[in-house]
Amino acid sequence: MTKNNVLKGVVLVGLGATSYGMLATFVKLAYGEGYTTAEVTTSQFILGILGVLIINAFQRMRKGNVVVKPSGRNIMQLAVAGTSMGMTSVFYYLAVNFNVPVSICIVLLMQTVWMGVLLEAIINKTIPSGRKILSVIVVLIGTALATNLINSKVQLDVRGVICGLLAAASFTTTMFTSNRIATHLSSAQRSLFMLLGGAVIVAGFAIYTWTGTFNVSIFLRWGIVLSLFGTIIPPMLLNAGFPKTGIGLGSIVSSLELPVSVMMAYVLLNEEVNALQWTGIALIIAAIVIMNVSAKKSNTNKIQ
Repeated sequence: MTKNNVLKGVVLVGLGATSYGMLATFVKLAYGEGYTTAEVTTSQFILGILGVLIINAFQRMRKGNVVVKPSGRNIMQLAVAGTSMGMTSVFYYLAVNFNVPVSICIVLLMQTVWMGVLLEAIINKTIPSGRKILSVIVVLIGTALATNLINSKVQLDVRGVICGLLAAASFTTTMFTSNRIATHLSSAQRSLFMLLGGAVIVAGFAIYTWTGTFNVSIFLRWGIVLSLFGTIIPPMLLNAGFPKTGIGLGSIVSSLELPVSVMMAYVLLNEEVNALQWTGIALIIAAIVIMNVSAKKSNTNKIQ
């Protein structure tokens, strides 16, 4: 792996994480105009699928027969993996809808750090290293600070917190499966089939919560922005960038999502973020760096 490829991967992952970090703020603004979670997620996935279809069509026109054709097994595996992507969006947007501040929603989503360690331990049937356990403890401390739990005046809707944690669990599943399934396909192809799987979950949620009306203006008002920053740009860039950076370095760079989301909420939504919360956010990012730098050093030593 050359330095140029690594640098390219860092840029791709960084842009993808930054894009995803902006998403919750746009969702909050859409809610402020009276749109529902079903309308937000439906518009995002429908326009997202259309966008990725166009990208795939463009790739086929440009590359012709060079494009690798996915097998039926590949398509099924990616679609099943993509259901976790749909659940992430639904739970994440529900957390925002339950009036949990965007800055705290993103902190809850970042619990993928310790969830990933736990899932990895279960799958590989191994005990996490001392450094990983330390990182998890630091994340939990950082979460307590970032969510301002020690301030008795702060009252969070329990439903929103639960949805935020469920979103983190779903996102953890997405990260594990998307980086292990059909990696020989292009990022556009993989994103398309995963979005189709996610759309099944979103459609089911929309039908279940349907009140008899659907405000189609969401498609032009917020749908394009939500699809760009939620279902087109992030999966495309992350799927393209992670193979170049590796999971360790990629995870460090993707932590940019956290400060970007908090800054967006601070600037556009005027959400208060105090020094204690910033300290918590810094601890979470530090834990991610500590956890993954150790993994990177370990991999380097193995190569040598």
